[in-house]
Amino acid sequence: MKISIIAAGKLKEKYLKEGIEEYSKRLSRFCDLEVLEVEDEQAPDNLSPAQELQVKRKEADRIIKRIKPGATLIALEVKGDKPCSEGLAAKLEAFFVSGSSHLTFIIGGSLGLDSELAGMAAYKLSLSNLTFPHQLTRLILLEQLFRAFKIINGEKYHK
Repeated sequence: MKISIIAAGKLKEKYLKEGIEEYSKRLSRFCDLEVLEVEDEQAPDNLSPAQELQVKRKEADRIIKRIKPGATLIALEVKGDKPCSEGLAAKLEAFFVSGSSHLTFIIGGSLGLDSELAGMAAYKLSLSNLTFPHQLTRLILLEQLFRAFKIINGEKYHK
């Protein structure tokens, strides 16, 4: 099983890097994990709707270049499905059982994902009704993937 996370933007905060490193290590017993970064676009607060679309499109083009052929795409989207941890585990397991051996999670920049890129996804996932910085989203996603693998394998994980 291979899991890729392709995210717009570089991590700068040490605590996020350390958390991602920790969960990457924990996940290594369940899957082959890679976390890829693509350059994000500067997005000042006063962008017009057309400029926002342009920013998202540039980031999407960079993300698309990193997607491996045959990978099943899962887009992190504000309006995506909001499963509980058991529900996410069941969804991942359903992908695995159906023959998907490579899942690629895509995380957009501060403005979110380009609609065309999001439309390419087999599944749209939202981690919460709350808004998180896109850098923190990587860490939360990794923790939830670890939790899902523990559930899939019938192992205990704190609640």
